[in-house]
Amino acid sequence: MALPQRGRFNPRFNRQPEPEHRINERIRAQQVRLVGDNVTVGIYPTQEALRIAQQQEMDLVEISPNADPPVCKIIDYKKFLYEKKRKEKEMKANAKQSEVKEIRFTPGTDDHDFEFKTKHAEKFLKDGNKVKAYVQFKGRAIMFKERGELLLLKFAERLAEVGILEDMPKMEGKRMLAIFAPKPVKKKA
Repeated sequence: MALPQRGRFNPRFNRQPEPEHRINERIRAQQVRLVGDNVTVGIYPTQEALRIAQQQEMDLVEISPNADPPVCKIIDYKKFLYEKKRKEKEMKANAKQSEVKEIRFTPGTDDHDFEFKTKHAEKFLKDGNKVKAYVQFKGRAIMFKERGELLLLKFAERLAEVGILEDMPKMEGKRMLAIFAPKPVKKKA
């Protein structure tokens, strides 16, 4: 098998990525619905729409290829892609990342520690994060499963204003856990 010589064109490696939208001469439809600025909205033959786009020194871009006839818009394609990419980046930056915060108890957790951990859990839930509370049983403490369940139910009762208990406390190995989600915020009309 002979290797391609250096500097020669090899179509397998020199392919350009297929653009996201069909533009200008790549539009295959006979007729298109033309929309955009400085254009009379209507159905035009593709060649006529291309001519209008060239007169405005813009690109004819197929926006909705599945419509009948396909919808095309006269725009600057590179500027359109730049704006689209910028909007996607902005939306990604604005998307809230929810975390799961953990709070650990033991069957013998005293009242002061309980109150302290409850305040932390309230803050986490108000910030929009989930809270995973669990009671860790060590050694013979596994005999006091009821204490752990009562502790988690008391915790759920305290967090009722800011959070919702997703499931009843359940055992997982040597841990009894419960997960709390923040209460949905009601939007003001």
